[in-house]
Amino acid sequence: MALILVRGESNSKLLSAIADMERHGNLNLTTKPKVVDAKFADSLVEGILNSELKTKSNVAIAFFVKEDTTLSIMQVKKIHPPAHVVVVSDEYDAYSKLEYVLNNADEFNEYHSTKAINDGMIDYKINKKERHIRNDKLNSYTK
Repeated sequence: MALILVRGESNSKLLSAIADMERHGNLNLTTKPKVVDAKFADSLVEGILNSELKTKSNVAIAFFVKEDTTLSIMQVKKIHPPAHVVVVSDEYDAYSKLEYVLNNADEFNEYHSTKAINDGMIDYKINKKERHIRNDKLNSYTK
């Protein structure tokens, strides 16, 4: 599981970034996104990058995805989300700090998964019998 931190100017940009990661990056959220203080997120990112940020964020969220850290980084590099996305590796001290903050953080209530939560699709083509096809790419995190 990888921990992802998303910083942005507005909630709508955060929502777009999550949707891009789900749709185009094929990342599967295992937890609902949680709200993180923007100043705390900025300081974590500055610590990871070892440099000062050009722009400060107004809002920030963090969540876990099913994929490992390396795959998550590669998938995020393929897309161009409208917010700053940082995959936080467990090698950094920021990982444990962010994980601790997430335990007490509120959920980002504006987020609703774009992926269906069900057992799969129905294929009507085979001998006119209903047959459920298991689709593991569908998101089914618990609430």
